[in-house]
Amino acid sequence: MTNATIEKRLQLSLYVTPGAATRIEAVRKLVDPVQSHLIPAHVTLCRQDELDDLDSIRIRLRNLCFPPLTLRFGAPVRFLGHGLLLECVDGSAQFQSLRRYVLASRTIREQMPHITLAHPRNPLSPGNTASNSRQIDSGVELTFPSIYLIEQEGRDPWRILERYDFPVLKK
Repeated sequence: MTNATIEKRLQLSLYVTPGAATRIEAVRKLVDPVQSHLIPAHVTLCRQDELDDLDSIRIRLRNLCFPPLTLRFGAPVRFLGHGLLLECVDGSAQFQSLRRYVLASRTIREQMPHITLAHPRNPLSPGNTASNSRQIDSGVELTFPSIYLIEQEGRDPWRILERYDFPVLKK
């Protein structure tokens, strides 16, 4: 296989800060070690198919006028068999506003913020149990101080290309 045939994917993500991620990462390693190895706990802000005008998006990211994004998540929820995620239960409106700003459009698809603990495309892990998923409490509130442009080549782990920090706005 040549480099020309390796699929590259880009996305904008909000990484859970290291201090806040301790328990989430411990559970992710149990319920889906493959996903845990590929990418840290995060919320996807914009997917590959939305990043057509990346130069303009970069300009908007350098000029963020939003405070750091705070989202609250519910208890882990199963999806598509052995998939497992934390759904956002508070902060979705701010998330959607940020997406509209970054993509410079009011007509973008509605994307629900979530943190994937186990991805159904990965093999079912023996640690993917209800008791392991219950180690994360409902109502986890997380603040995301930065947006990351990340890239994945093939099935390699995602890597950070660029980081854009939210400004600290005065009240």
